[in-house]
Amino acid sequence: MANIKSQIKRNRQNEKRNHRNKGLRSELKTRVKNTLAAAEAGDADQAQELSRQAQKRIDMAVTKGVLHKNTAARRKAKLVRDVTELLGS
Repeated sequence: MANIKSQIKRNRQNEKRNHRNKGLRSELKTRVKNTLAAAEAGDADQAQELSRQAQKRIDMAVTKGVLHKNTAARRKAKLVRDVTELLGS
């Protein structure tokens, strides 16, 4: 346990940020999973809309500092590639 005031505060901040970031990462996984499920079901319109929303949230994670920009680019490219492959177009 930290004895220094600034370190105690830093621990509180880290815990709060960790909790917020974990929620955002979980939301990203859920959105990608829902997009791929819609694509597997063959619902092209729904898959495209969910894909757009997932990409938007990935970009937001970059601006919040949760993901690195190259990681986000890789995830978005993989998402588009997988959706296109599942829809067969």
